[in-house]
Amino acid sequence: MILARRSDLALDKDDQGRFLPWLIAFMVFLAILATAGVMVLTALVHRWDRGVSGTLTVQIAPAETAAADRQRKRAALLLLRGAEGVIRSNPVTADDVRRLLEPWLGPTVGEVLPLPQLIDVKLAPDAEIDVSALRAKLAEAIPGVSVDDHRVWLDRLVRILETVKLLGFGVLGFILLATVGTVVFTTRTGLAIHREAIEVLHLIGARDGYIAAQFAARALTMGLKGGVLGLLTALPCLYGIGWLSSRMERGLIPKVDFGLPHWAGIVMAPVLVALVASATARVTVLRNLSRML
Repeated sequence: MILARRSDLALDKDDQGRFLPWLIAFMVFLAILATAGVMVLTALVHRWDRGVSGTLTVQIAPAETAAADRQRKRAALLLLRGAEGVIRSNPVTADDVRRLLEPWLGPTVGEVLPLPQLIDVKLAPDAEIDVSALRAKLAEAIPGVSVDDHRVWLDRLVRILETVKLLGFGVLGFILLATVGTVVFTTRTGLAIHREAIEVLHLIGARDGYIAAQFAARALTMGLKGGVLGLLTALPCLYGIGWLSSRMERGLIPKVDFGLPHWAGIVMAPVLVALVASATARVTVLRNLSRML
């Protein structure tokens, strides 16, 4: 095993190597938080797209009398159920409307302000509906009616979240570059410190690959140490963020739970970073030895 390889170079005594695990731990900590953020955004986009796309909400302004409210609702339901592409139209109860508005307007909503009537409309999966024509038809027959097409704001929201996801991937890329640069600097410093010992090893027949393997093993060990430390630091932060989000109103932030693939990706972060550090150290040593000797 590479971790058990005997080293002919005193790499463990290099002072500059003592800081590498701490730097890698910080990089892994940031990478895990960025990865978790990207996972949460992906889950939210998928959930909202699945739950909101293909739906409309018809809102009817309150009338002066309850009888007029009922008449408007019946007329709207009659038009909607006869519209092409509409497979379901269900009125939302007054209690449900209060629950929807309570997180924003408080528990006394409905006692002072009159509540509008809402109708939840479900569209056929691949239906091509002219929402503007449907809105005009409803407005002509029913005063004070409006149609909310969720696809409009959902498309805008998805574009914003996709942009944030790209920024998250960019952060991961910068973290990877910083990790590679740190390992390259540390490896080159080690080569300069042990130059004479490396020359002796070459004189007795050691190949560049043999020397590079020792630096790679050292980088792998430090990468694993730093990666595990970064993981142990990030897990309480992820738990704390999840706990805080669960304390917020459900209407503000949907609950998102990490599944087994998500946790597997997070737990594998230290291993991936350690492998990158090992490969970087090996390539750095081979390239420098080809120019040095």
